[in-house]
Amino acid sequence: MENKGTVLLVEDNIGLNDANTQALKLRGYAVLTAENLAEARKKLAQESPDVILLDVMLPDGSGFDFCEEIRGKTKAYVIFLTARAAHKDMVRGMTGGGDAYITKPFHPEEMLVKVDAAMRRKDIEKAAVKIIKLGNLTLDIIAGLAYVDGVDLLLTKKEFSLLLVFAQNEGVTLNAEYLFNEVWNLSTLVYDKTLRKHISTLRNKLAAVNCNYDVAAVYGKGYRFDLRVES
Repeated sequence: MENKGTVLLVEDNIGLNDANTQALKLRGYAVLTAENLAEARKKLAQESPDVILLDVMLPDGSGFDFCEEIRGKTKAYVIFLTARAAHKDMVRGMTGGGDAYITKPFHPEEMLVKVDAAMRRKDIEKAAVKIIKLGNLTLDIIAGLAYVDGVDLLLTKKEFSLLLVFAQNEGVTLNAEYLFNEVWNLSTLVYDKTLRKHISTLRNKLAAVNCNYDVAAVYGKGYRFDLRVES
């Protein structure tokens, strides 16, 4: 069977670890396993997985903290697998660098669908245009960096993902549901404040370096990325 990609599974429950490993291998994935964060760090120092399935409550620390720790070191998609289903936990995970969130107990197929979707996104990114230029704004999709007149905007992963969605839809009004599903893969009905906060921060960073483009709120409809209107 052709290798569809590599998954790092970080899970301290040995039985669940074995079951998920078997399901992933049957799907065609190569699987690395770690039962704690120390082992996960060692695996990441040796390998470059495409996807990380990450438990939150681990013997030597929090998966949330670990995700924030590794975000600048790996481009792997991080999918949390956790029994912590509270809204505040989901918000922390997704705003701290996570790409998807699955609450335990879950059916193995739900996990596999999320992993498959992450791999499709990675394949699309590899095949897509590598550089986007709009006015004095440049997005390096491979590096995940954005520049205005050569100045690095120093965007977080989520801020860059949000800017990329806007840049790919220049001049199109995008509603909050679409934006949040594209960037966070969660319902905007619960987390709309998170979206507004990220858009505000992104606008400030663009304005600080005199970017030609800005994010404009379209009353009752959403947001549009277009040439900045001079006041």
